[in-house]
Amino acid sequence: MSTPRRIKIKDRPSPDNVLVVGSVAYDSIVTPHESGEKILGGSASYACLAASYFAPPHIVGVVGHDFRDRDRKKLAKRGIDLSGLQTDETGRTFAWRGRYHENYNRRDTEDLQLNVFERFNPTLSAAQRATPYVMLGNIRPELQLSVLDQLDAPKFIVADTIDIWIETKRELFAQVMRRADLLVVNDTESAKLTGETNVIIAGRHLRAHGCRTVIIKKGEHGSVLFHEDGLFSLPAFPVTELRDPTGAGDSFAGALLGYIAATGKSDFATLRQAMLYGTAVASLTVEAFSTDRLAKAGCSEIKARRKQLLQMTKA
Repeated sequence: MSTPRRIKIKDRPSPDNVLVVGSVAYDSIVTPHESGEKILGGSASYACLAASYFAPPHIVGVVGHDFRDRDRKKLAKRGIDLSGLQTDETGRTFAWRGRYHENYNRRDTEDLQLNVFERFNPTLSAAQRATPYVMLGNIRPELQLSVLDQLDAPKFIVADTIDIWIETKRELFAQVMRRADLLVVNDTESAKLTGETNVIIAGRHLRAHGCRTVIIKKGEHGSVLFHEDGLFSLPAFPVTELRDPTGAGDSFAGALLGYIAATGKSDFATLRQAMLYGTAVASLTVEAFSTDRLAKAGCSEIKARRKQLLQMTKA
């Protein structure tokens, strides 16, 4: 299979590898306008597809005996290394069913079946341990810590989480935050972590308590970067064809880390550029169910959306 097209970074023809550890799932989703049944989802699926436009991703996850060949091929077509995607023949793939309400601002989980994901315990190969850029998807904090302990000498680590781990495993996740280079959470999660509903106060609180760098996502209202060199706020891309918000945050983080791996830098200026690309890629994700739009998006379309975002933010 030929190498998929990637966005080229000037003076750096060979990007470093990206390792993404997280969930691969089958989602069943109902929105105010459409529905989808047993469609490919999971944090690692979205993040790897997004990262693949910038750097070669390696996925670490688990699926069951029901995982379809066409979904495996969809991931492989974007150059994602699937050697770390375990198949557990004793059960079915992690499954989630959710319903979005009018205007998509709220969703309800109607059913969640961990299946083989409940027994997921990532053990990295020698090549995976040596991967310099790593994303810890929203798996249990003890598994995130286990992955961190296995890494040889990572250059940059992005950590994510979800409400349930903040509520039930806060102290363990606090250890993850202190060891990560970048924490990416949404505004609801940042409020749960800090008790602060004001995003600016919450971001500063997180940095004061051990997070080197923080990005707080605000959905349709964009995202905010908190860094030792300053604060940066970016609006969301103006999407007019919203179909399915699932995976937008994972796509944002995956593209962001892919760009960092492609440049080999992680300073304030690079992170700002990475957020532009992450926002552009996430805007593509929400325009179709599952990973369909994300998997088929071209480099030229991503670059065009980044350019539009730049124009929007110029005075």
